[in-house]
Amino acid sequence: MANSKEFDGIVIGSGQSGGPLSGAFARAGWKMALIEKAEVGGTCVNVGCTPTKTMVASARVAHVVSRAKEYGVNISGVSVNLNKVRERKRNIVNMFRSGGERGIANAKVKLFRGKASFVDSKMIEIELSDGSKQTLTAKKIFINTGTRNSSPNIAGLDQVKYLDSTSIMELNKVPNHLIVVGGGYIGLEFGQMFRRFGSKVTILHQGAQLLDREDSDIATEVAKILEGEGINIQLKASVKKVSRSSKDKIKVEANIDGKTMKFTGSHLLIATGRVPESDELNLQAAGIKTNRRGFIKVNSKLETTARNVYAIGDVNGGPAFTHISYDDFRIMRTNLLNNGSANTNGRLVPYTVFIDPQLGRVGISEKEAKNKGLNYRVGKIPMTHVARALEMDETRGFMKVIVDAKTEQILGCAILGVEGGEVMSVIQMAMMGKVRYTKIRDGIFAHPLLSESLNNLFMAMDR
Repeated sequence: MANSKEFDGIVIGSGQSGGPLSGAFARAGWKMALIEKAEVGGTCVNVGCTPTKTMVASARVAHVVSRAKEYGVNISGVSVNLNKVRERKRNIVNMFRSGGERGIANAKVKLFRGKASFVDSKMIEIELSDGSKQTLTAKKIFINTGTRNSSPNIAGLDQVKYLDSTSIMELNKVPNHLIVVGGGYIGLEFGQMFRRFGSKVTILHQGAQLLDREDSDIATEVAKILEGEGINIQLKASVKKVSRSSKDKIKVEANIDGKTMKFTGSHLLIATGRVPESDELNLQAAGIKTNRRGFIKVNSKLETTARNVYAIGDVNGGPAFTHISYDDFRIMRTNLLNNGSANTNGRLVPYTVFIDPQLGRVGISEKEAKNKGLNYRVGKIPMTHVARALEMDETRGFMKVIVDAKTEQILGCAILGVEGGEVMSVIQMAMMGKVRYTKIRDGIFAHPLLSESLNNLFMAMDR
């Protein structure tokens, strides 16, 4: 095609796979193009991990200050300036984004701003931000377009102004009553955050428990923690209709255990999941297949059904975590730059739910171990048995570990407690090194640290 520019590799999307990949391959001598229709950094930097965890930190400060008297510290009143919270969030996002942009420029990657679509498996057409079009060709193409917020099929939803996980972070005033539809990671993080900012919060979740993929004891304890902070949680709640009851009120009707219940709030957050950004790519022109939900089909080496086209990050339907997206980049680097044979088979998938206290998870749950028919043992201790947690007056939650009864290898853990993600990472490293649980049980950890409690956690299996 006339005026088409040739590259060794094209990356569509500058998220946590695409940005590092384009830079690494360019430094290795490839002529690389990177196409981005929004902001450099993808979901994580711009509307995901970075901004939400920045705001979670602000909410944590408000919570700790509200408990000051419990620590013998007298403070008169707590108020939240959401404009300041938002400004701090924006500044940190801009810092991260600018760093990504500098990295791309320093690596001599050609950045195109616009929407990409396939002409065939080797050619991409870009609708540039100025309205013009440009075609690119390459030997290898990498799709890293990620996901976007989904919009459920609820009657009247298109007639009301509702929030999603992006727009809620741009509020300049704390909602009077925030109704959250969805009891997954996103809904719980924002629900607790805005409760701590001062909102009344109601969470409506369709499942029989919060955090559907977790063990029931974890979900029950999480609900207990959130309800203890004054959050109204309604399970088995199927939202049927939303409407505006007045200029500044939203009415939500839900079927709960066969009964119609009505809730009225000032703001509505829809947190029911995300869908892949694959529908505008014209994938069929390249012979790239997707599943019924639109996620791009890949094999264990992240190869799509089109030769020399790869899908990395959330768009391929794998675990939707930034660190997994980055690992996808490492697989590409190993295989294409270093002639390796890396793949996704058997990789550990750690994650942390940033409620407070955190839920750190890695490996299989007890529910999964039971379904697989494994011969396993469980160790479990409440955070009230953790010296450091007692000293910090942070005793909500518990620690739980799953171990193979015969090999003594650690199969998984759930750490619901203060800095649960950090403690989980210690166990993850033991799993990576195939360390038997007895080595940790009998290990020497500095006192008094949270990780020292792993002695007691693994001793709990011998009782």
